[in-house]
Amino acid sequence: MKAASRAFPWIVFVLISGLMMSDYMSRQVLSAVFPLLKLEWGLSDSQLASLTSVVALIVGVLALPLSLLADRWGRVRSVVLMAVVWSVATLLSAAATSYGQMFGARLLLGFGEAAYASVGMAVMLSMFAPRLHASLSGAFMASTYFGSVIGVALGGIVADRFGWRSAFVFMAVVGLVLALILRIVVTEGRIDKNRADDPDVAVTTSSDTARAPLSSLFNNLSLMCVYIGGGLQLFVSGVLLVWLPSFFNRYYDMEASAAGLASSGFVLLIGAGMVLCGIGADRISRDNPARRWLAAVTYPAISLATLFIGFGLDTGPVQLVLIGIGAFFCSGAAGAVTAITASLTHPSIRASAFGVGTLSNNIFGLALGPLVVGFVSDRLGLLGALQWIPFAYVIAIVILLIGRRHYAGGLSKLAEVSLKP
Repeated sequence: MKAASRAFPWIVFVLISGLMMSDYMSRQVLSAVFPLLKLEWGLSDSQLASLTSVVALIVGVLALPLSLLADRWGRVRSVVLMAVVWSVATLLSAAATSYGQMFGARLLLGFGEAAYASVGMAVMLSMFAPRLHASLSGAFMASTYFGSVIGVALGGIVADRFGWRSAFVFMAVVGLVLALILRIVVTEGRIDKNRADDPDVAVTTSSDTARAPLSSLFNNLSLMCVYIGGGLQLFVSGVLLVWLPSFFNRYYDMEASAAGLASSGFVLLIGAGMVLCGIGADRISRDNPARRWLAAVTYPAISLATLFIGFGLDTGPVQLVLIGIGAFFCSGAAGAVTAITASLTHPSIRASAFGVGTLSNNIFGLALGPLVVGFVSDRLGLLGALQWIPFAYVIAIVILLIGRRHYAGGLSKLAEVSLKP
């Protein structure tokens, strides 16, 4: 019998989630200084959007290959290395003197972040029972928004007082310190000792040589629908994450620090929604895991209605309340989507499955959304762009409903998977 610790899995959860927060602190601090960079370097909205979208694009492109590498090289070592790389890239962002240099630093940032979400998620979920997966996945992914709150709010304050370069330096130091703590506390051996049993499939540890074939990540229609639909449901949250500071700066006449603080409140709602909606998905699916699909389509539908109406109103309290409700539900499906992905993949390649999901999240959501708004904003204005963006949910909901219809067949395909050396 393996000597498992009750505390260790939660310590890992805190550290992995803390690094995820640091990741998005480094990524989203840029949004807080958009007005300053626009003024100092004379950048267009399209150029500003590209500095954000290039990170998500690189993450999307490299998520799968780096996740595959981490599955074989060691997941813990991989997450430590990734944290160091994105922290160094953040320091280089602080030293940038032009749009081109900043673009290069952001490219490196994306390289460091590429597989962290997928590999970190696999490390964390391996130590918890499936009945907690939606809740923990929602909380883990919500840490991206809590990190964004700190990055945008604190970044705006530091930028106003000490200059925008100091904001980047602060975020980099946080990442390096957390990476060092994780390197000291967490090892592959301790992960194996605390691995949870999975009632659906045989568990493969890091010392096992048998793995499910990679083809099982792509020959399952239900799983493919989860990848694509899950990515598209992050389209709107990616937009809000990047463009809310500029929205408050332009339409509520706020300075950079005030706009950052105002935006942080709404980003905090996004994160809280991911946690609570993930818990809700676990609750309603306790006796029937297929009910997670209901949560995955209901939350986006609520966000679609409230954001479309909200951005169509004049500035004021009613508009802010509706946008707040939409923000709360806009990423609520993330925990359910991740839990469904885990239920349709073998543990031996689960980090790779999450890597495919990360690719979709970034290509169809976090990269595409802000970039589309940037181009549309240059032509129709930011408010006009924001009003129509929520209709991306329609496509996401349709695809997820198709996945739900084929879920039973997807589970059957997983049960028939043969492990290979």
